[in-house]
Amino acid sequence: MSRYIGSVCVLCRREGSKLYLKGNRCYTPKCAIEKRAYAPGQHGPTGGMRRKASDYATQLREKQKARRIYGVMERQFRRYFADATKTTGVTGVALLQALESRLDNVVYRLGFAVSRRQARQLVMHGHFLVNGKKMTVPSVLLKAGDAVTVTEDARKSTYFQSLGKELARRSITEWLSLDAQNLAGSVMNLPSRQQIDTPLKEQLIVEYYSR
Repeated sequence: MSRYIGSVCVLCRREGSKLYLKGNRCYTPKCAIEKRAYAPGQHGPTGGMRRKASDYATQLREKQKARRIYGVMERQFRRYFADATKTTGVTGVALLQALESRLDNVVYRLGFAVSRRQARQLVMHGHFLVNGKKMTVPSVLLKAGDAVTVTEDARKSTYFQSLGKELARRSITEWLSLDAQNLAGSVMNLPSRQQIDTPLKEQLIVEYYSR
């Protein structure tokens, strides 16, 4: 399985905005985009092309931004879009709902991880059960009624023991429910567009694939 192994801070600088790929660090002055708010490259802040971006370039950047936020490779992202076009609803919203319903994103949204990247790692290491069965595939799509719980072995770790105390003080998105004491959560329903706070313009992505 291919995956990006480079610096995630470079991705934020390339998109010109915070993608919150490093968890808590993104909220501090140490965030790379706070110190170097320009695209990466050898020419520095004064390099690069100055002309206005074309419609195609704007659409491409929005698609790449979505991929990087959710940690999805190109082929898989294209598959999500193809599936979204087959739904009866709005294509862009259906695409975002699919991305939000990924197991790694749900783990992140429940507060079990500080970033989606960490959530993927925790899932791949077998720390979660989905409906009582161990799941190690971060990309599995959950549906309304699915339950996510931390395994018994993982509960004994220092990480999850300390996390339990913090979860009780956190608020989570409305389409999920959280049982902080038992380190468990569930999907109440697929999120509406208003419940998805990811800063994306999904219509640009639809336009990109509809060329």
